Amino acid sequence: MFKKNPFGHYLILKKWLIRYMGFMTHRRYRGFNELEIEGSEIIKSLPDKNVLFISNHQTYFADVVAMFHVFNASLSGRIDSIKNVGYLWSPKLNIYYVAAKETMRAGLLPRVMAYAGSVSIERTWRESGKNVNRQVKMSDITNIGTALNDGWVITFPQGTTKPFGPVRKGTVHIIKRYKPIVIPIVIDGFRRSFDKKGLMIKKRGILQSMIIKKPLEIDYENESIDSILEKIEYAIEQHPSFLKVIPQEELEAKKKLDVTRQWEF
Repeated sequence: MFKKNPFGHYLILKKWLIRYMGFMTHRRYRGFNELEIEGSEIIKSLPDKNVLFISNHQTYFADVVAMFHVFNASLSGRIDSIKNVGYLWSPKLNIYYVAAKETMRAGLLPRVMAYAGSVSIERTWRESGKNVNRQVKMSDITNIGTALNDGWVITFPQGTTKPFGPVRKGTVHIIKRYKPIVIPIVIDGFRRSFDKKGLMIKKRGILQSMIIKKPLEIDYENESIDSILEKIEYAIEQHPSFLKVIPQEELEAKKKLDVTRQWEF
């Protein structure tokens, strides 16, 4: 009952938080809006730890919550479906996600969500609405490594909710150092469904989508940082070449959206 994870969080409390938050948010992806899933059969075949999920980013929290739903549903045998929220009764407790420390301390709800699985890091470029320029903290890298050694980690390598932002090299350094299995995920529709934070429903009847892809093939020892960066950009469909296949009117609409950076690492 009093077992803790490597970050000192009580697993029994984390389990009940995931259950409660999952039940409260389920209709956001199957009710008010619908979530179309592809490729979730990959989830069940993954090892219990040292798996890094990389994804494009559209809201602060709704993206991560949807992944918690999909991962746990897949582990309980539901392929490409989150039907019947009973899969949350025995959730996977070693799922973590990387987020800005400042964001996770901004209110009671983010603090609760942080306890459910956040690996909080300090942004290297911005704090309290002001631009900063500082080195990455080695303790942040170590904490992400600790999470990988314990389980699965979700990260957003662009460090921004803005479409087609560059992939940050910090993610590549983590890949080369800890050599995780890297699973790309591509999401869409969340920006239209939710507000910027992903806490409030902005519009109903939106079809959200989540595509889970096969693991990236990476030569951890010999492949260059730039090569891995490019692989990530293509895998999460954020390489500049994808701009050419987006209709101009859709691209202009994306540019007008109120999207801001969440963190940079």
